[in-house]
Amino acid sequence: MFTGLVEETGRIDAIEYGSGVVNLMVTADASLSGTKKGDSIAVNGCCLTVTKVVRRGKSRGFKFNLLRETWDVTNLRLLRCGSVVNLERALAFGQRLGGHFVTGHVDSVGTIRKWEKQGKDWLLDVDAPESLMSGFVPKGSVAVDGISLTIARLRKRGFVVWIIPHTRQLTNLRTRKVGDPVNLETDILGKYVLRYLGR
Repeated sequence: MFTGLVEETGRIDAIEYGSGVVNLMVTADASLSGTKKGDSIAVNGCCLTVTKVVRRGKSRGFKFNLLRETWDVTNLRLLRCGSVVNLERALAFGQRLGGHFVTGHVDSVGTIRKWEKQGKDWLLDVDAPESLMSGFVPKGSVAVDGISLTIARLRKRGFVVWIIPHTRQLTNLRTRKVGDPVNLETDILGKYVLRYLGR
C-alpha cells in the first residue's frame, strides 16, 4: 500500500528481456534507505518487488523482475534506458497519510491530452479509457504514474487535475509532454462502492 506521495525520481539503468519475464534496473537515492530485497516499491505507480538492492558504484538502486503481464498492461513497456520514473516506498504503520490509499495495481494507461502552465501552476488533462470513467468523481482522488492527485474536472472521456510547481519538479511530470502515456489507478474506496452497487 502506498500514499501517492512520490519520494524521488529514478532513471532506468538497464532493461533485460527473458522468457516470460523482464528484468528492470532502476537507479535510486533517497528510497534506498532501509529498503531490502523483497520490499515493495511503486515505480510509476506500479507496485514491484525488489529482487536486488545495489548501494555501491554508479548503479545505485533496485532490480525488479516483472511478469510480462505487468509489462504489457502498464506504461513500463514504453520505458527506455534513461527514462525518468517516480519512486515511492511502501507505506509504513505510523506514517502520516498525506495522499490517499494507492495499491500500486494499475487499472489502465491514459494519455496526456493537454499539459500547460497556467499562472504559477500547471494544468494536466488526461484522456482515460471509458471503462474507468465510473471510478472518477470531481474532487476525488486519482493516481497518475503513482502521484496522488485531486480531480478538478471530469470530461466524458477524461479528467483535469492541477499541478503545483513542487509536484512537477519532484516527479517525472517535469519530463512529460502531450501524447505521453501515464499509468492510472482509480480510488480503491470507489472500487468497493461500485462493486457493491453492481451486485
